[in-house]
Amino acid sequence: MSDDEKVVSLSRAKHDNDNSKKQEDSEQNNAYTPVYCSFCGRPNTEVVKMVKGPGVNICSECTMIAVQYLILEDRMPSGAAQQILDAFWTKAE
Repeated sequence: MSDDEKVVSLSRAKHDNDNSKKQEDSEQNNAYTPVYCSFCGRPNTEVVKMVKGPGVNICSECTMIAVQYLILEDRMPSGAAQQILDAFWTKAE
């Protein structure tokens, strides 16, 4: 998987086809520019996936930390939620 395939842009879904085409062209020109997580500062070359939003980016690891916090805040994660968390952290190591 190339580094540019590891970045998912949410802003594309909010634009019509003309704007999407312009943005895709711009992204192709910047294909080798790393995208940094707004939370941990790591580039997309050092993480599993990166979600790129309007003015903010979040890596898969920070996303899982946030999800884990939200689930564990209730102190009673479901069995399915715990399996997902365990599977992610096992693969991330």
